[in-house]
Amino acid sequence: MRRVTRIALAGTATASLALALSACGGTSTSGSSSTDSKGHKGLAIAYDVGGKGDQSFNDAAFEGLKKAKSEFKYATADVEPTDGETDADKTQRLVSLAKQGYNPVIGIGYAYGPAVKAAAAKFPNTTFGIVDDSTVEAKNVADLVFSEQEASYLAGVTAAKATKSNVVGFVGGVDVPLIHKFQAGFEQGVKDTKPGVKVFSQYLTQTAQEGGFSSPDKGKTAAEGQIEKKADVVYAAAGLSGQGVIEAASAKKVLAIGVDSDQYLQEALAQYKDSILTSATKDVAKAVYNLAKSVEDGKPESGIVRGDLKSGEVGLADSNPAYKSNTAIQDAVKAAQEKIISGAIKVKTS
Repeated sequence: MRRVTRIALAGTATASLALALSACGGTSTSGSSSTDSKGHKGLAIAYDVGGKGDQSFNDAAFEGLKKAKSEFKYATADVEPTDGETDADKTQRLVSLAKQGYNPVIGIGYAYGPAVKAAAAKFPNTTFGIVDDSTVEAKNVADLVFSEQEASYLAGVTAAKATKSNVVGFVGGVDVPLIHKFQAGFEQGVKDTKPGVKVFSQYLTQTAQEGGFSSPDKGKTAAEGQIEKKADVVYAAAGLSGQGVIEAASAKKVLAIGVDSDQYLQEALAQYKDSILTSATKDVAKAVYNLAKSVEDGKPESGIVRGDLKSGEVGLADSNPAYKSNTAIQDAVKAAQEKIISGAIKVKTS
């Protein structure tokens, strides 16, 4: 469901953003320090665990910010997380951005739920967004969520078609409901496509604070363990930790399936790209940009704004020629996608 409300634009700032945020995470700003013709600064995002440079979730959000900055010609800001931060730290970060006049202000990741709720109450004339959380109910908040299980189902179809050992793996960053959606969709896609394939699934940590989304070494160790058990396709939904999974797959000459961004195209992963068969993507960049555009147009999005296979905001990347040219995989993925969109296949979320 998409609800749209008209919200007055935030006022201009009176203090330096760099000073205001010095105690709650590093920040970078771009564009003029003055407000735009509508009387406000532009989009600001606060990164999830792992920060910018994860080649995945956070970097996708940054692409949306770059597009908004280029199109709307206004000041933007993007702020890094800090180790061991609390909900109060996150709230302070969002409040500081809103005080500066940035609008909208988006928390990247479900962990920002309490902070977005608190900041939105303090600044009812500022539009807030949160990615991957559907629990913040406020007139000035857009819950930007995705049907990750649908893209993961297609990843499972791909893994089942690609495996030669009939063993595949799933590595989740943190044992939380969001990542359960990735696991559930992947396992269902594998089983529906080739019931005899064994799936090893594991999580790196129980909480994000333990580094499940930010520790490539943990991802590498987990993937190596699955590969030792004959897994020859490994799917990671683990943020920055997924880089370790991809590295392990490359070293062991097996295949990896990336997540969120098209990881085959990521420069930091270029040396491993021949092992990245595809990626289960969600268009965080589009969601971030669309919220910024809705504010710029004077009709801010609010409520649940969902991206799925039907909208084209989740899917599988086809940058790897080996994936794109594999007729058996392509035909199976296309057939599954059509059934999911039509409702013939109901993809599990847990």
